[in-house]
Amino acid sequence: MTKANFKAATDDVFADDIRLPAADGFLLGATLYLPRGARSHAVLINSATAVPRRIYRGFASYLASRGCAVLTYDYRGTGDSRPKSLAGFQATMADWAALDVSAAVDWMRARYPAMPLGFVGHSFGGQALGLIPNNAEVSRALLVAAQAGTWRLMSSPERYRVYALLACVGVPLTHALGYAPGRVGLGLDLPKGVFLEWARWVASDRYFFDDSRLRALANFPRYRGALRALSFSDDPWATEAAVEMLCAGFTSIRPDIHVIAPAEAGTRKIGHFGFFRPQHRDTLWRGAAEWIQKSD
Repeated sequence: MTKANFKAATDDVFADDIRLPAADGFLLGATLYLPRGARSHAVLINSATAVPRRIYRGFASYLASRGCAVLTYDYRGTGDSRPKSLAGFQATMADWAALDVSAAVDWMRARYPAMPLGFVGHSFGGQALGLIPNNAEVSRALLVAAQAGTWRLMSSPERYRVYALLACVGVPLTHALGYAPGRVGLGLDLPKGVFLEWARWVASDRYFFDDSRLRALANFPRYRGALRALSFSDDPWATEAAVEMLCAGFTSIRPDIHVIAPAEAGTRKIGHFGFFRPQHRDTLWRGAAEWIQKSD
């Protein structure tokens, strides 16, 4: 994955880097994208694990050009929300949902109370929708390659590579260094608690649904808005079965799952990250934006 893959044409929108207070006051790096004309919707984009918010700037700018106020942000311990040293920094994936994602939802609702709030969740960002206590504030949620990330539902041979990377390399190295270095193949460096919790979930049969300590699972039924989940047939991580397992947690609604082959989008490859490449501006992006901005 290279930066060039995600460079987008600049839309005629405002983009402002800000600091977003999390639920406990921790300041998160964030960017607010605003249209130059009328605003009709608010949209929150929630990142995948170890992925910086800049990856989503093209899609965020595109949504803003269509009249949406859009917020992207970095979870604590990553990107512009990272302290000088991750060694000893306390954070878990459960914290990301409870403190960071929930605060971003509240911030958008407070700033744009009259607009419907759309939620775009990439991978972990989609998983977090079910974990946050205020997910009822969201009107429409688009999950992109968001899944129950157990290694058993990944395609082969990727499942074995991931299991070995996490268990045999990542966990020992994280204990030794006090954080998980991105150079081993993760993307960004991750706080120790985030990585170890993630590795434990990946090794479980039903991902975080098997975590009896995760009380936030009780928030899944709170979500009653529209939900569309996009699964890509060449994605080795968010396979159709893994996406279905995550969506099954939303017991109060009937999620709309779309399995998309690259050829349907006029491309050879999409995978786990490709949706956000600007080449999909007139195909995948347009369809997603039309759904997010649909009047209920």
